[in-house]
Amino acid sequence: MNDNTPVSSLRRFPAEWERHDCVLLAWPHEDTDWNYILDDARRCIGEIVRVISQEECVMLVGPADLCLPSIREQGFDSRRVRFVDMETNDTWARDFGALTVEVDGSLCLLDFKFNGWGLKFAADRDNLITSKLDGLGMFACDVENRLNFVLEGGSVESDGDGTLLTTAECLLSPNRNGEWGREEISDYLSRAFGFTHQLFLHHGALLGDDTDSHIDTLVRLAPSDTILYCGAGEPDNPNHDELVKMQEELTTLRTPGGMPYNLIELPLPDTIEMDGEILPATYANFLITPTRILLPVYGQAQKDFLASQVVKVAFPDHEVVPIDCVPLIRQHGSLHCVTMQFPAGTVAGIENNEWTDTTTLD
Repeated sequence: MNDNTPVSSLRRFPAEWERHDCVLLAWPHEDTDWNYILDDARRCIGEIVRVISQEECVMLVGPADLCLPSIREQGFDSRRVRFVDMETNDTWARDFGALTVEVDGSLCLLDFKFNGWGLKFAADRDNLITSKLDGLGMFACDVENRLNFVLEGGSVESDGDGTLLTTAECLLSPNRNGEWGREEISDYLSRAFGFTHQLFLHHGALLGDDTDSHIDTLVRLAPSDTILYCGAGEPDNPNHDELVKMQEELTTLRTPGGMPYNLIELPLPDTIEMDGEILPATYANFLITPTRILLPVYGQAQKDFLASQVVKVAFPDHEVVPIDCVPLIRQHGSLHCVTMQFPAGTVAGIENNEWTDTTTLD
């Protein structure tokens, strides 16, 4: 698997807090693992859609016969929410959704292979979503075929200025691109995204995390060389020791200019356990829109409130909107995992922050 991207190609991976056209989500239905808590899952994702659509557009995907009746019940504003009929395996749009780069000043969507987090779960339908959306004319820019490389959006963080933050456990997973070593993968990421400063963490795995330590469950980049990270919690928390090691590792990271990052500690939620299984609850899995932070909360009043105040330190001009994500964590993911933003200029038919054509929600 050789990457033939020209070295001279000027590429930039935008930061999440830059302007968006819309956010992609997949609607839960009976043929997904949400079947046993379908109403709860739909209420949660419906609230996420409602909050996003107050500010920007939302693209929903799913099989129409299983999704449209319950979507219509939500009463979404069809000027801001559009449904696209297609088969899906699940709802983790962060990991099957296209990643956007600027290439020599123009936008381009990168369509990577999604293989169910290292062949753990079926992903054949989700892996086709980007190409199907492209075939339906949903995008206003080119889509670059990167299906020879496995990569999920939740595994990479960008500051919009050439810095990559990721975890070695995920990107070097043998069930993703096992024939590639660290140097080959770093070179590939430099060519694909324009990363000039790559930071790989080696600690921080949360118990119950199916993704092999996605960075968006642990550590997030913010403006002004700031990093928000999951604190280690109390010593009796089963994630404590590994998160202490991660915090120590974070103190050694340096900006491209050689300075330490501004580190801001998020609280660690109290342990959530269901059916004898510890779930990977985290406040780091928030979505950044141009004016809001959609923060996952877990019915833990003091820690939920503290997390909202901590996030405001890094994003003082953003409104923090807490959303109960207990249903999502029951399937081992959270709020950021079910969303994928498309930066301004990538989606066809959006003008003045509204869809320009009619939708099937009416």
